[in-house]
Amino acid sequence: MLSRNLPVKEARGPRGRTRNRGAAAVVLVALLAGTELAAGPVAAARHAAARVDGVWRLDGYGTVLSIEDGRLQEYQTTAVSCLRGDTARRTGQAGNSVIYTGDDATVYRIRPAAGGAGATLHFDGSVGDRRLRSLPALPARCAKAAPTGALATFEVFWQTFEENYPFFAAKKIDWQAVRDRYRPSAYDGMTDTELFALLREMVLPLYDAHVGIDAGDSGGFGQSRPGTVIPGPGLDRQAQRFVEQHYLAGMRLRTFANGRIGYARLPDGTGYLRISGFGGYDATSRGYARNSAILDQTLSQVIRPGLRGLVLDLRINGGGSDALALQVAERLTDRAYVGYAKRARNDPADPGRHTRPQPVLVQPAPDRFRYTGPVAMLIGGETYSAGETLTQALMQRPLRTVRIGQNTQGVFSDVLERTLPNGWTFGLPNEEYLTPSGGKTFDGEGIPPDIRTGNFLQEIAKGTHDSAFAQALAVIRRDAE
Repeated sequence: MLSRNLPVKEARGPRGRTRNRGAAAVVLVALLAGTELAAGPVAAARHAAARVDGVWRLDGYGTVLSIEDGRLQEYQTTAVSCLRGDTARRTGQAGNSVIYTGDDATVYRIRPAAGGAGATLHFDGSVGDRRLRSLPALPARCAKAAPTGALATFEVFWQTFEENYPFFAAKKIDWQAVRDRYRPSAYDGMTDTELFALLREMVLPLYDAHVGIDAGDSGGFGQSRPGTVIPGPGLDRQAQRFVEQHYLAGMRLRTFANGRIGYARLPDGTGYLRISGFGGYDATSRGYARNSAILDQTLSQVIRPGLRGLVLDLRINGGGSDALALQVAERLTDRAYVGYAKRARNDPADPGRHTRPQPVLVQPAPDRFRYTGPVAMLIGGETYSAGETLTQALMQRPLRTVRIGQNTQGVFSDVLERTLPNGWTFGLPNEEYLTPSGGKTFDGEGIPPDIRTGNFLQEIAKGTHDSAFAQALAVIRRDAE
């Protein structure tokens, strides 16, 4: 499965991915010449569909797409493997974009570049585009049946990290040494329990919350940075009760978006906006468009005239869609600015080579009230993924914004989802999110606060004090004077 940042690019629990697999949408937009459009909508649709037929390799991501006769087939490739991934069928056309819908409700839209040289790929719910290059045919390996034993599973697992994981050097991990240590223990005929334990032990030292394994009945693996926990509904409810009890003067939060967003207007006019994830806003619909509409409606109800200040609480946030996160940033500025840039590892043999960084623009939300006063952001080790990309975008906000709390989790990339020869699935990051100036990343260490306070979870356990919230109110009141 392709690398996707979607509702919900969530923190992984101990049983593997908790993300919404069906919420993905891939967009490849068709740029057709005016003479082609003049031929009429039916002819243009047929022409556009014909132009996307063929075999395409993504820059980065280790993925090949084969499109023919209204059917799209994904292939997940490494130097030692080619495994079938998702499939989709052509289901229509929107403007000049050819639409394919997958069995898991993934929606693909296709856009060949002008002149026929390459194409562009975009995930609905993600940010940035991905470049496609035409191939004359499928790689020969893709036509062969792949072995399914434990040894082949080990090889594909190790090789996928070898070709795509960007952070071995930063984490001081010698991945070749990992292979040398564990390869002698892998053999066809070992039990699934033994194989899962072996793979788990290989990636445990990465301490990367975007690395996960789903081994079916044999187990699942997911972890957080040391000293932090994986956010979940129970922790979310506990934090909400704590804030209501200590800082909302007896008020209860108004909840929106399937309970994932809470809001209260304090007596002095300060708004408190709590977001636990960017997706999952509708219990019956996983689509990005529906999540986006719900978020837009919610923000219109809470980001309103009269705000004296805004406390944005992202401390228990499991992540989700970067595009949804940007919707929040777009309500907090009246000037466009670059929030961050995004690139992917792009050479299996050279971890220092990447795709060209793509700037991600924060545009003021059109025809909506936009709050331009002081913002105090509450962050911590349980701020994950899209919660972190929003934090990173607001670091560049051209208006008063202060980060309060502790370092975020330190995982930003979309998750590159892969299937193993034995049918298990796993995920890993393959992208970097860069500051607009200087190109700094915060993977691993997380984004630091401007004002460091106590550990929120420890304070919840004691039940007496929320030092970050107290600091946020002090910052807002000082700025309002």
